[in-house]
Amino acid sequence: MPRELKISVGQFSDKGRKETNQDFHGILIPGEPLRGTKGIAVVLADGISSSEVGHIASESAVRSFLTDYYCTPESWSVKTSAQRVLSAINGWLHAQSSRGAIEDKNRGYVCTLTAIVLKAATAHLFHIGDARIYRVSGGSLEQLTTDHRLRMSSQEIYLSRALGSNPEVEIDYQALRIEPGDVFLLATDGVYEHAGARFMARSIRDSADLEEAAKLIVEEAYRRDSQDNLTVQIVRIDEVPDDERTTPSRTWTRSAVSSSRSRGGCEPSTAWRCFTRTCAPTTS
Repeated sequence: MPRELKISVGQFSDKGRKETNQDFHGILIPGEPLRGTKGIAVVLADGISSSEVGHIASESAVRSFLTDYYCTPESWSVKTSAQRVLSAINGWLHAQSSRGAIEDKNRGYVCTLTAIVLKAATAHLFHIGDARIYRVSGGSLEQLTTDHRLRMSSQEIYLSRALGSNPEVEIDYQALRIEPGDVFLLATDGVYEHAGARFMARSIRDSADLEEAAKLIVEEAYRRDSQDNLTVQIVRIDEVPDDERTTPSRTWTRSAVSSSRSRGGCEPSTAWRCFTRTCAPTTS
């Protein structure tokens, strides 16, 4: 019987020492044939702490991506589909701030967004902001994304790129070949600034399941006095299609794109969906 793309996932999110959780994360694992044509999407967003509507921005961004991406034409590539959807989400968030007469973008509908779309034997990475994607390699972590930050001083650090902060957005993109056993870790800054890379890698390696590992990592960041919201997603590649083992090892681009709001009303059928700030693990 031909192999199909299968993954295992563990996630954990907590508000930490803050009153509200402005992080939001989600996964959509569709059934066939959509899994073959569009893949599996994993998304993490972090609303900016200076904004009272940051949690709305992060939730809207994740929900919109996991709906609108699967509504794009099958003829579009993963890169084109995701970038156009992200551009539309960016425009919508920016418009909400404008309609609300929010002149200071640090108080508007602004968030980071980091996503992986797994299709066949390729991981497509999309990144805006300062959440991170790591690849677990033995007892260490390889950071695959760049932090979009502007450091003014040791006490003043600002996002240099985010969804909703400007009318257009620049999106980092990578395509990586995946193999069974590969593990990816997505984390917000409240986690990786406090939980050490070795601890995170060891937790993933030694834990009985991925949900337990995600919870241990969040608890470690909290124990080490993180003052921020805390979210971790862990994705393990269990199987890839038999005939999809010849994709390029790595490509990387940056692009600024602009488009109209992507169409809504499309619901993927037979999909495992998770929209939440705390979510159970899955294997599919």
